[in-house]
Amino acid sequence: MSQSLFLVALVVDDYDRAKAFYCDCLGFDCLQDDVQPEGKRWIVVRPEGMDGAALLLAQAANDEQRAAIGNQTGGRVGFFLKTDDFARDYAAMIAKGVRFLEQPRYEVYGTVAVFADPYGNTWDLIQHSS
Repeated sequence: MSQSLFLVALVVDDYDRAKAFYCDCLGFDCLQDDVQPEGKRWIVVRPEGMDGAALLLAQAANDEQRAAIGNQTGGRVGFFLKTDDFARDYAAMIAKGVRFLEQPRYEVYGTVAVFADPYGNTWDLIQHSS
């Protein structure tokens, strides 16, 4: 049996705002943006040129879903963006207005800094040690 994780839903408040952040600020590719019934859209984004898991940007449809925006992992860092050049990506993200919650730090496993998306979900930008 061969399996892989290919898509994770991320609950957002607005399709266009989320797409702009992930594609314009983080440089993700938009793989799909299809209109669905009832005003929904199927928007899939993924780090540029990569084959790994992608995000489905899912606009909240009710109060319960709206309550989960920005807190899908209970306040923990829930998303991890791996890079091959931390300094390059950190500088590019800062220039595009990405809000980092700490200065870069050096751990035994690599260089890392936590940033937040517009909703408050926290991410690690990480370059693993060789």
